[in-house]
Amino acid sequence: MSGKRFHACATCVNFQAVKQDGKMKYYCSRLGYETKSHYQFDCWDPKEHVKKLMAKTKS
Repeated sequence: MSGKRFHACATCVNFQAVKQDGKMKYYCSRLGYETKSHYQFDCWDPKEHVKKLMAKTKS
């Protein structure tokens, strides 16, 4: 499955958005630190709906 077009932290199962002190903070639950939605790491594991989109565009 080639996910180059979809590969970003925001599409990963480990991405968490948390509102803290009135501001949004974005974390990777696997890596354990703050990230940004557009970052990319090799540990990327796409969310289920992203897998479906990737499969649909592959056809």
